[in-house]
Amino acid sequence: MLTIFGRPSESGGFCDGNSRRDFLTVGGAIVGGALALPNILSAETQSGIRSSHKAIINIYLPGGPPHQDMWDLKPDAPVDIRGEFKPIKTNVPGIDICEHFPRMAKMMDKFAIIRSITGSAGDHDAFQCMTGRKRDLKKPGYWPAMGAWVSKALGPVNQAIPPHLTLMYRTGEARWGYPGDGGFIGMAHAPFRLVGDKATGMQSETMTLKGITLEHLQDRVSLGKAFDTLDRKMDQQGVMNGIDSFSQQAMGILTSNKLKDALDLSKEKPEIVARYGVDDPAFERDGAPRMVRNFCIARRLVEAGARVVTLNFTRWDWHGPDGKNFVQGRKDMPLLDQGITALISDLHERGLSDDVSVVVWGEFGRTPRINKDASRDHWPQVSCALMAGGGMKMGQVIGATNRLGEYAVARPVTHQEVFATLYSRLGLDLSKVTIQDATGRPQFLVEDDTAPIKELM
Repeated sequence: MLTIFGRPSESGGFCDGNSRRDFLTVGGAIVGGALALPNILSAETQSGIRSSHKAIINIYLPGGPPHQDMWDLKPDAPVDIRGEFKPIKTNVPGIDICEHFPRMAKMMDKFAIIRSITGSAGDHDAFQCMTGRKRDLKKPGYWPAMGAWVSKALGPVNQAIPPHLTLMYRTGEARWGYPGDGGFIGMAHAPFRLVGDKATGMQSETMTLKGITLEHLQDRVSLGKAFDTLDRKMDQQGVMNGIDSFSQQAMGILTSNKLKDALDLSKEKPEIVARYGVDDPAFERDGAPRMVRNFCIARRLVEAGARVVTLNFTRWDWHGPDGKNFVQGRKDMPLLDQGITALISDLHERGLSDDVSVVVWGEFGRTPRINKDASRDHWPQVSCALMAGGGMKMGQVIGATNRLGEYAVARPVTHQEVFATLYSRLGLDLSKVTIQDATGRPQFLVEDDTAPIKELM
């Protein structure tokens, strides 16, 4: 695995006690010197249902973003409910959002807000946003991630870019994304990791780039040189000797111009990169870094051939004794506003808005009542999601919560419905696409009688 180390966090982790050390990884899983990536290339990828290149960008906000402080404000609620942020009007009459999303407000006609996501498991865990299912403690690692389904069903667009890619940084919430995330479909369709975690032990010293940190990623020339050094080093050490054609294809992915170019923002027009803002790769406690330019990289990866790209952005677990709900919101919400609007603008300008579906969400919402630390606690009863692209009907709000933001009072939406919508935008037939699990039993993409969100279709 090609590894670019980042800095360890300074403290113990999220409120549930998790911790991690991050590094950037370009490559697949290499265990004991044996490449697992060739399995991707030799697996059953010819499904016969390939068509146009449709794609999904799944943006996860780890920690539980406060729905009533972002896209479901309650200005008429008591002061200990409504909080410090004010609503602003958008370019869609009747839709108001938080004042810290001014860019989004100007292009609300290109977004759809779901204010009534229900059925959260209530855990600090990305699993539900990646699989559409709650964890089954009797079957750990059983259900595949969305990208694994898509990789298996549709295969790669081209051999230079794996169909399932992840930019997920390891955080307390992001326990999804490590061994088993291919579920019963298998590791051959697990995500090709562009960021990872040293705790997995999945690294190879022969493929580790020393001295490259997250701070150096802004120098894309260094990244290109690192790839070249990797190629030469492997040849000198004889790593290429004796591996079969699939392995050589795997190494071709690692060193191909297509993948390198997608990751190399120096090849993007400077004015486009500037739209996304400036990265802040420093870790605060145990959160994902504020890598706003990963939104641009996600778009570039999709253009290069990726079918599903997942990423996480900053840390949204703002309760506890430090009480940073509103302090942190003033810092992080404008960054998300800039990153996501730049991405959606890019997709529209490049003619990709009908082909690339985008979802932005977290694992749960936040308590309506502000606690003694001027923050909001965990609230799995209801949360928000933002959707865009995919040829879906935008400029609308789906669902509603009561006047205090406690629970859904209109059009509750489940994670399964969101997944059904995303799968359908890829052209997958929910009633026909099945994959056998380890017992030989055929499994469908979503649960019985789950339909796409009709308001978006």
